[in-house]
Amino acid sequence: MLIGVIRPTESRDLTAEGETLEAIHDAFMAQVPEGWQFTHSSVAMPKGSKALTATGRMARWGETREIEAPDLDALHTAVPEGWSLMSVRRA
Repeated sequence: MLIGVIRPTESRDLTAEGETLEAIHDAFMAQVPEGWQFTHSSVAMPKGSKALTATGRMARWGETREIEAPDLDALHTAVPEGWSLMSVRRA
């Protein structure tokens, strides 16, 4: 029997606007729910504007689960959509 550790691979895009980088960061953090991680952002200032606009991304990385299967092919088949196999060990 093999045991696999899986984690979610879901990610989502975020947008934020503000007059300072701190305001943008706060706006992003307000959008990130528990169990998700803020991964990165890109900030721009449109011509003729004092406001900053930003796009960012968050991902669900903290959660892991174990799945079992008799062989490696069956273990790969048992990985649900939106999840990734991180490690495998024998039971």
